[in-house]
Amino acid sequence: MKLLKRWIVIMLAVFVAALIVPGITVNGDSGWVNYAIMAAILALLNAILLPILKTLSCGLIVLTFGIFSLFLNGAVFMLSSNIAQSWFNAGYHVDGWWSAFLGSVIVSLVGMLFTNDDSNNRNRNVKTD
Repeated sequence: MKLLKRWIVIMLAVFVAALIVPGITVNGDSGWVNYAIMAAILALLNAILLPILKTLSCGLIVLTFGIFSLFLNGAVFMLSSNIAQSWFNAGYHVDGWWSAFLGSVIVSLVGMLFTNDDSNNRNRNVKTD
């Protein structure tokens, strides 16, 4: 159930990014299917590829005080758009680097706002004597 909730949140975040960022376009009649495909690919790449990239580039991330992590998020967002277009013929298109960067920032912000972490709530309920 938690996985389904996160996927729906990412799908809505991708929808918001397409509404706000001018370089992100969605073509075709099946708009929600395009968002669902893009969200699934983005979630899969964020779960598998992004930790590997962050581990390999941890020196740059530390050196730039975490700003390089934003670059990696934008690159993964653009890669997921390219995979959605070429493999699944989804009509989700990201025009360039800045559109991918802004789209990844919006998806991250919406994901933070609407995905609550239960571990913080569990720690608050623990009574200490």
